[in-house]
Amino acid sequence: MTKYGFLGLGIMGNGMAANLVKAGYDVTVWNRSPVKCASLVAQGAKQAKTPEAVTASCDITFAMLADPEAAREVCFGPEGALAGIGEGRGYVDMSTVDEETVKAIAISITTAGGRFLESPVSGSKKPAMDGTLVILSAGDESLYKDAIPAFQLMGKMSSSLKKTGQAARMKLVVNMIMGSMMTALSEGVALCRKSGLNEFQLLEVLSNGALASPMVKGKMPTMLDGVFPTNFPLKHMQKDMRLAVSLGDRLSQPLPTAAAANELFKAARKAGLSDEDFAAVFKILS
Repeated sequence: MTKYGFLGLGIMGNGMAANLVKAGYDVTVWNRSPVKCASLVAQGAKQAKTPEAVTASCDITFAMLADPEAAREVCFGPEGALAGIGEGRGYVDMSTVDEETVKAIAISITTAGGRFLESPVSGSKKPAMDGTLVILSAGDESLYKDAIPAFQLMGKMSSSLKKTGQAARMKLVVNMIMGSMMTALSEGVALCRKSGLNEFQLLEVLSNGALASPMVKGKMPTMLDGVFPTNFPLKHMQKDMRLAVSLGDRLSQPLPTAAAANELFKAARKAGLSDEDFAAVFKILS
């Protein structure tokens, strides 16, 4: 049976790794804060002291890290994942990062004799727990095929975009749209409230019209209640908006709506909302 490694047990990674453990696979986990490994170890996972120890002992290692800096540090740092790679072992980075980071990691992993796949995901805490993420992959096709059994436990869909860097771009486009939609929804709800209209009637209208979507159904009630349980931290959304706008700059593609949305998320971070759900951007407007 394939031995899996998992690096990074935050809001997303914990649920994703748990699905592998629950399926009966041999799973070795690591996290910067070791205490986050405890629940998975209790379910049957093994715990390693370093990323190197994980990649050296596993056939395929998945990494789910917060940002480009964390992805680079875990891979390239002392006793990092790169040090344990070799002999065709696979490294699947599922973090949302820029393509430059993806390509730097890909080159290093393959040069060391390993196989690399970038596989950022679309979804948040609950889909991660439920195994219903959308997984976007690019890179080594043999590793993609070998990882499919794990992907089927973590997601409802996986897609191969072939060329390394393309999955990173696709994920940034997806999150850029989602972040822009959230700021537009926030402005609409704020205007509804200021106009003296019934906010719950607005929710009913949106839920039954052309704008009906899981985001409206899932996020608007939290906005109306004023309670924002963290499924996708606002700081991560702002990071993704920043990376998307930066990609647009490099490609000379105007992104006026995304740029404005990014500024609103930046204001929300300055207001101390970084660790709340990204829907808490509504607080800046309400």
